[in-house]
Amino acid sequence: MAFCPSCGAPVEGRFCAKCGATMDAAASGPAAGGPPVAGATGMTENLASALCYLFTVITGILFLVLEPYNRNKNIRFHAFQAIFFGIATVVAWVVLITITTILAHIPILGPIIGLLLLTALWIGAFICWLMLMYKAYNNQRLVLPIIGPLAEKQA
Repeated sequence: MAFCPSCGAPVEGRFCAKCGATMDAAASGPAAGGPPVAGATGMTENLASALCYLFTVITGILFLVLEPYNRNKNIRFHAFQAIFFGIATVVAWVVLITITTILAHIPILGPIIGLLLLTALWIGAFICWLMLMYKAYNNQRLVLPIIGPLAEKQA
């Protein structure tokens, strides 16, 4: 069975019933505005870059391992920065939990200060995570201090 070079619908005869294209164009190959080739990659560069930050370390490693994406320097940068951002967030969280535990022994103000510190870290990390995803999706680089240059060296 023949398929339309313009829309990919099955065709019986010389004309496509769906879009009206002639089957003579099939001899010259697919039309310039036709469907993407089956061998093309599944995601655009900006979407893959943004998804690197979705689960930070996990998706960063995933995009460094997956074949079509691990060759793209921009996606590699975002993957490494996502990994380093995730690790830095966990380290900061552990440090603040330790400080909060120590402050808990100070009556009245200790637990309140610890809770404020943990809340500030959570809100700051969440806003930074959203900005990283937003900038990556818009084909921009938000290079974080300390972490960003390390990611650029690795990419």
